[in-house]
Amino acid sequence: MLSIFAELWQFIRARRKFVLVPIILMMALLGGLLVLTHGSAVAPFIYTIF
Repeated sequence: MLSIFAELWQFIRARRKFVLVPIILMMALLGGLLVLTHGSAVAPFIYTIF
């Protein structure tokens, strides 16, 4: 799993596509938020934000 991130970082550095970093971070953050709130008591409050 770690090799995927290393390969992605090498791609970003080689192609100078640093604009992808914030996009990937936001996608990971929102994905983690959805995973953590699935089935919890906080979920209805998180859904009202979006």
